[in-house]
Amino acid sequence: MAQTLEQNIKEEARRLGFLLAGVTTPDPPPHMSAFEDWLLQGRHASMDYLADDRSRARRADPRLILPGCKSILVLAIPYSKPSLPPSPLPLGEEQKGGRGRIAAYAWGDDYHIVLPERLRALVQFIENKVGHRVPNRWYTDAGPILERDLAQRAGLGWIGKNTCLIHPKHGSYFLLAEILLDLELETDPPFTADQCGTCTRCIEACPTECILPDRTIDAGRCISYLTIELKDEVPDDLRPALGNWVFGCDICQMVCPWNRFAMPDGDPAFSSSEGMSQPDLAHELELTPNEFNRKFKNSPIQRAKRRGYLRNAAVALGNSGGPEAIPILEKAMRDLEPLVQEHAAWALKRISGYE
Repeated sequence: MAQTLEQNIKEEARRLGFLLAGVTTPDPPPHMSAFEDWLLQGRHASMDYLADDRSRARRADPRLILPGCKSILVLAIPYSKPSLPPSPLPLGEEQKGGRGRIAAYAWGDDYHIVLPERLRALVQFIENKVGHRVPNRWYTDAGPILERDLAQRAGLGWIGKNTCLIHPKHGSYFLLAEILLDLELETDPPFTADQCGTCTRCIEACPTECILPDRTIDAGRCISYLTIELKDEVPDDLRPALGNWVFGCDICQMVCPWNRFAMPDGDPAFSSSEGMSQPDLAHELELTPNEFNRKFKNSPIQRAKRRGYLRNAAVALGNSGGPEAIPILEKAMRDLEPLVQEHAAWALKRISGYE
């Protein structure tokens, strides 16, 4: 029996490295009202781009992004599963030794650089199959759409209590991408089951208590927000809770029972290069602007910029270092960036017992 167009597309998506693929409609996403309530409560912190009128209108109606859109192809690509246990609080011994931690998705190349080429290739495949150009738009965590809503409606999993999309056979260690198409495709049934049940491990494990009972996140308290999106000082009361995370956080995923099914090794593009998963904090605090740019070329860590990354490294060293870290922090207090200076001073006081 000949394969359908949809089967051909999904097979090509798998060949390109996408673990999951599903099709949904461009109808308004089911959780748009929850998103609006989240914005009204100010849970998006300083991410004002989420709340502007243009962005909200497009999230509510994907057809505003691509007039004539008839189908949305939702894709998921895996990244490597962390092997270390999550960092408990109070500080566990495995956090000692001046080593930081980086969220697993950021161990390799930036998916914003890797995935566009594959998305373009998939669009080209679709156009070759149908024999004509297909108007399209594609995104990977960069467009005004509620991608987890669309992914759930395309059958890729359910939105867990930690707000991650979870697949019952593959866990949640994957990145999402979407292709809006002016092409009628048969849709997949939505994933309707909530398989979190009574489990609250993610809520209990979050060091900053940012996971809310209504399956939303208080972004202003989330370690991923604090170490990536926040451009100013980390609030004093939250600094100890960052532990040794210097870019992102995996704790709520690491404690999720469904991630026992996650693939240990994800797409090679996101594999860890030497020292990336647990950077030497003393070394990181000595990176010059040129060294930072060279080390993190094509890395997601560029998003934090040097000043943000070294800010995070100073906090992490204050949380995990001992007396041996004092000279490094004293040097960091003379850094060219006032933001780094201030957090190094805090870390020095914490190690010295005055914080």
